[in-house]
Amino acid sequence: MDSLTNQIKAPGTTRWDCISLGEVMLRLDPVEERIHTTRLLRAWEGGGEYNVARGLRRCFGLRTAIATALADNPVGRLVEDLMLQGGVDQDLVRWLPYDGVGREVRNGLNFTERGFGVRAALGCSDRGHTAVSKLKPGDYDWNQIFGPQMGARWFHTGGIFTALSETTMAVASDAMDAAHAAGTPVSYDLNYRASLWKAIGGKARAQEVNRELVRKVDVLFGNEEDFSAVLGIHMEGVAEDFAELPVESYKKMLHDVAAAYPNLKIIASTLRTAHSASVNAWGAIALHAGGIVHVPQRDVEILDRVGGGDSFASGLIYGLLAGKDMEWAIQCGVAHGAFAMTTPGDTSTASLQEVLRVMSGGAARIAR
Repeated sequence: MDSLTNQIKAPGTTRWDCISLGEVMLRLDPVEERIHTTRLLRAWEGGGEYNVARGLRRCFGLRTAIATALADNPVGRLVEDLMLQGGVDQDLVRWLPYDGVGREVRNGLNFTERGFGVRAALGCSDRGHTAVSKLKPGDYDWNQIFGPQMGARWFHTGGIFTALSETTMAVASDAMDAAHAAGTPVSYDLNYRASLWKAIGGKARAQEVNRELVRKVDVLFGNEEDFSAVLGIHMEGVAEDFAELPVESYKKMLHDVAAAYPNLKIIASTLRTAHSASVNAWGAIALHAGGIVHVPQRDVEILDRVGGGDSFASGLIYGLLAGKDMEWAIQCGVAHGAFAMTTPGDTSTASLQEVLRVMSGGAARIAR
């Protein structure tokens, strides 16, 4: 597990610092109500892979792009408008014609309850036949995108995108190959969603696809459930409710993943124990260069937990792109994830100064 230091291109030598490949959905939030009782919905944009690019842009000031597809109708244009506020470059967004009904191509909707106390967060996706699921090999010239006239210092995608259809799996694979050919590091978030894989082969197909893709990855993100469901690598000594997360068991699991995939340079996992929807114990652990970096869990108060893992990933990636050591990068990811969960929506509203304050243990006193 060699260092990524020599692989990362210098700032300013590429058009983008990071390209993310994935779906961007319209998130509809009933605020403090329930999905099935609300009469008012607040709109956001969000998506597992996109959230990473947006966090790198808005919090950390890097130049990022999203490769995705949207149906060209007013809903798609609303998603576009929301993404414009996030500052992520949309030159790689493909617009597909809309038939007026959505029989073939549509935009995905994600209804999300934030949860509170004993009431857990709840998501209800409406994402069948979305434009991004129609992407196929050849739709992007990845060699040109990662080539010397454009280029990126980092490429990120994940298991949500690859589960959208049989063709998106191949798109991700082609993008990874081109990134590696250009010397661009690849990160991948396992993000296993049983509901997405159900219609295209279930867990067995998820394992088949992800085991192949992970062999093309440099930095792997996941949690204990992802590693078990997707890679078949189980963590010992943990109950089904994950009420206790023994660090020694995590260490062994990460070493097992590294042994199975020697190409991986970093394997990182968030540590989350949900005492309630409003209070979680939050930390992280990673394996890098044969050694463990561990940020112990501490209780954090949650307003909206969705996107916390994506903000962890963007904080860690920022640390690496900024030339920081692994300890700093993991601390940055944990702090950014914790802060992101204090605000509504999938995406982070933190500034770098706020993340640094959380990293330093600064108190939440009023800033005047």
